[in-house]
Amino acid sequence: MNLTLRQLRVFEAVATQLSYTRAAEQLHLSQPAVSMQVKQLEEMIGLPLLDKVGKKVFLTQAGEELHHYAHAVFDQLEEAEEVLESLKGLKTGRLDIAVASTVNYFAPRLLSAFKQRYPGVTLTLEVTNRRTLIRRLENNERDLVLMGAPPTGLDLEAEPFMENQLVVIAQPDHPLAEEREIPFARLGDECFVMREPGSGTRAAMERHFADHGVEIRINMEMTRGEAIKQAVRAGMGLGVVSTHTIELELETRRLVVLDVEEFPIERQWYIVYRRGKRLSPAALAFHDFVLEEAHDLAGQRF
Repeated sequence: MNLTLRQLRVFEAVATQLSYTRAAEQLHLSQPAVSMQVKQLEEMIGLPLLDKVGKKVFLTQAGEELHHYAHAVFDQLEEAEEVLESLKGLKTGRLDIAVASTVNYFAPRLLSAFKQRYPGVTLTLEVTNRRTLIRRLENNERDLVLMGAPPTGLDLEAEPFMENQLVVIAQPDHPLAEEREIPFARLGDECFVMREPGSGTRAAMERHFADHGVEIRINMEMTRGEAIKQAVRAGMGLGVVSTHTIELELETRRLVVLDVEEFPIERQWYIVYRRGKRLSPAALAFHDFVLEEAHDLAGQRF
């Protein structure tokens, strides 16, 4: 095939976005120009690559196959560019990471310190939930992922870099706020504000309660940690959160940590990527930076 990189890049954008309009915006081209490039590519290959049904775009079988190879081609080209840049020293480069929403309470401090050390590296940060992080890992869509317990069933490299303690929080005037060594079973009498199913924090909490034979009474489910803190402050129940997320609330006495037996739940934060993945110079530098510096940075105010 005598296809060009330009045609392949246009097709890859349409195949990823499943939209000619969004692909055109991404590539800063007109929609007719995008359609023409895809049509020329289909004529050259001799097979339809995309089907348009109404306003929706679908990949044909040939389109799915070419999309796979196009993605691999551009990954290889990007890797080659970064390797060649590394021969000049880490003066430039790109770093694309995704982090769990709870990690974002300290991720900016990590990224700021890393950027000071490597000012020429361009950083992209995605903050999302556990389900999306797993999908990013499945599809090898990010250089590195920072998250709680890594998923099983995927071929991953996962290295712990910092402790992550989960504690029980309450509003300051809660009846249990002044008690000490609260029996774990006492939590069975309380209602909780929970993260959504699939959340790493929720999974750890559910395992911990099940191990102690205590049923969780759920008053409300929230998709963000900030919403949980606000709900607990409003007296809608207790919550279980990472200590990294409540520094300000503890300092201002908007929330308190309950002294409950068998708490905190001891967990770890992990830096995760696909096993066998060749890390770019920027990703490798960030990987080493996190393992070496994150613990000390955690002692500072985030």
